[in-house]
Amino acid sequence: MPGGRLSQQERQQIAAGLADGLAYAEIARRLDRPTSTVTREVMRNGGPGGYRAELAHHATERRSRQRRPGAARGETPAQPAGRDAEAVRAYEETLTTVFIQSGLAKMMSRVLACIFVSDSGTRTAAELAQHLEVSPATISKSIAFLESQDLVRRERDERRRERYSVDNELWYQSTVASAQANLRLAEIARQGGGALGPGSPAAVRLENVARFLEFVSEAIMRSAEQARDVLFTESDKIKM
Repeated sequence: MPGGRLSQQERQQIAAGLADGLAYAEIARRLDRPTSTVTREVMRNGGPGGYRAELAHHATERRSRQRRPGAARGETPAQPAGRDAEAVRAYEETLTTVFIQSGLAKMMSRVLACIFVSDSGTRTAAELAQHLEVSPATISKSIAFLESQDLVRRERDERRRERYSVDNELWYQSTVASAQANLRLAEIARQGGGALGPGSPAAVRLENVARFLEFVSEAIMRSAEQARDVLFTESDKIKM
């Protein structure tokens, strides 16, 4: 299996594979490269929808020239014994891709993935900015959005530094908040009958939407409650 940096020709093959809708694993197989290499390359250079071979090649060369020997920026933090740092980095980028595909913007997805892969489940703004190679202002903007969606929690540590964290309760709250938003949408959809006329095709359509959203949202909320009771241990609940 070839090692080292990707060539410009390989980047062109990656771009062609993405255009054809191939999965990262299939592109990697055709290049005889690890899937993590292809995933990392794409996510560093615009994501699956914005990857351009020529731009990616020039960006990599520029980063190589700018990177000072021994610099820590962008490197995967030291990992516990037995854990492959490169595998952690590849998984973080895969998780980022999943968050993007679920509807989060790229930077918000990168921030959320970075917090999730930490053993403590927390990061400071400085840690996030260094790891992701972005400005503190960019981190602040991303955190503000993630907070508004109940996806991260802001807190202060013993040194009075702001830390951003994820935990079981936060994921539960996010799931419930999403279901409640759908219930509000169902309520608005049902109000359409008054404006559009009871029994009209549009009113019937909106009533069906309302009934569907209510059924699914209530089922999700019941499942979330059951999952919290069954899956989380007493020690987990104490931490919440």
